[in-house]
Amino acid sequence: MAATEEFHPGFKCSSLLHAEGPLRPDIARDLKLRVEMLRPDPRLVALAPDGRALALYEDAKRTAEALKQLSAKDATAYPEFVRVLAQVSAVIGEVLALTPPEIDKPSAGDAWGMLKAGKKFRSLGRKDMFRLLRWGPMAVADFVAEFFETELLRAAVAARGIFGTTFGPWSAGSTMALLLHAAADPHPAGPSAFPRGGMGALPGAIAEAAKAAGAQVRTGADVAHVVVKDGVARGVVLKSGEEIAADAVVSNADPRNTLLRLVDPMHLGPDFISKLQHYRCRGTTAKVNLALGVAPKFSALKGSDAAARIHIGPEIDYLERAFDGSKYGRLPEHPYLDVSIPSLLDASLAPAGKHVMSVLVHFAPYKLREGTWDSQRDALGNTVVKTLATYAPELPGTIEGRQVLTPLDLETKFGLTGGQIFHGELALDQMFTMRPLLGWARYRTPVDGLYLCGSGTHPGNGLTGASGANAAREILKALR
Repeated sequence: MAATEEFHPGFKCSSLLHAEGPLRPDIARDLKLRVEMLRPDPRLVALAPDGRALALYEDAKRTAEALKQLSAKDATAYPEFVRVLAQVSAVIGEVLALTPPEIDKPSAGDAWGMLKAGKKFRSLGRKDMFRLLRWGPMAVADFVAEFFETELLRAAVAARGIFGTTFGPWSAGSTMALLLHAAADPHPAGPSAFPRGGMGALPGAIAEAAKAAGAQVRTGADVAHVVVKDGVARGVVLKSGEEIAADAVVSNADPRNTLLRLVDPMHLGPDFISKLQHYRCRGTTAKVNLALGVAPKFSALKGSDAAARIHIGPEIDYLERAFDGSKYGRLPEHPYLDVSIPSLLDASLAPAGKHVMSVLVHFAPYKLREGTWDSQRDALGNTVVKTLATYAPELPGTIEGRQVLTPLDLETKFGLTGGQIFHGELALDQMFTMRPLLGWARYRTPVDGLYLCGSGTHPGNGLTGASGANAAREILKALR
């Protein structure tokens, strides 16, 4: 999902996700990664169809000053929201760095980790402790309403709780999804940084770090199945027929893809298979990449603000209506869009004077009630362009090429079961000790020597490296 591809002659774009998770700083230091990050400020600009725009800057005071034009109350509340979100996120972040404990027989290490997390929780103080306990199961629409009155601000912040999920803003538990992402980056707007050269530069830097450590990196080497002998993973067989022996096999593919496609079911057992088949992986994300002849002009934006992530979804009810269609297999008439124009900061992505636009689209159903994605692909692309034209009227006439990736494409092209970008829904019953399954949340699988390290494991909150770092710790223990 972190790749840079040429989708139109001369135009390159992050083919799926267009912002870093962000990668955990300690992981970047440990790997000695060499990658230049581009950080727009403001991070996010939320647009309204009446011409208003709201910029969320790196500096909370600057954002509060801008908010005065919309609401004096929200201008006062915003710095407090930033403070509370940072404090609560630090507590959740402590849990994200843990390996989920054994349910039946927790070890001394499990107890110590939970004790440290509990101590951090108590440090919040009575008021914020109870706030956190109450917020987790809440609908994110109610959560943002406790702080703000401006619909544009409410929708911009709430969107983080429904991004890539099967939730609408009024869905119970959507606040927990927001808090999970905020644990990686507590800024209300979420991350907007990306590497020079597009998102593909990040795995490129990781590959170089791996090679420097002695690893061999091979791409274009599709795995046909995992070799299991006497209940232990002994390597993999490629589709070419080549067999590679190994002391451990580690998969960054989603749990269902790894275990239901690459492992013979005789090694898993019927109960485990049944539970994994019910692990929810229904995607609602599509992607549209546009090649533009000139820089797009948004009516409400001035200067360099267009380099920020652009949020299109001006009200909570707008977001909810966009979600409604996906529940019944319909295309959204007015989609929620997360937009980036990376070529404004990185000219290498497009020919001189031209630009690329990366648009993440919500909510597009994985299964359509009528028709197929092959027949509806252009309709989705047209809807996205029409929605963008509401805010940038000249945009349609500047498009030189486009790429539309449907949820089905995300499954076939990127190997994401159900087109789910987080390798499984970020629902309360699929988090922590239950990610991916209760009793199998410690990166191991029923096959000894076969491990999971992707977003379908705890914490599973995107391109942060947290799942992989946690998995690496457990694999090292096992190999030793």
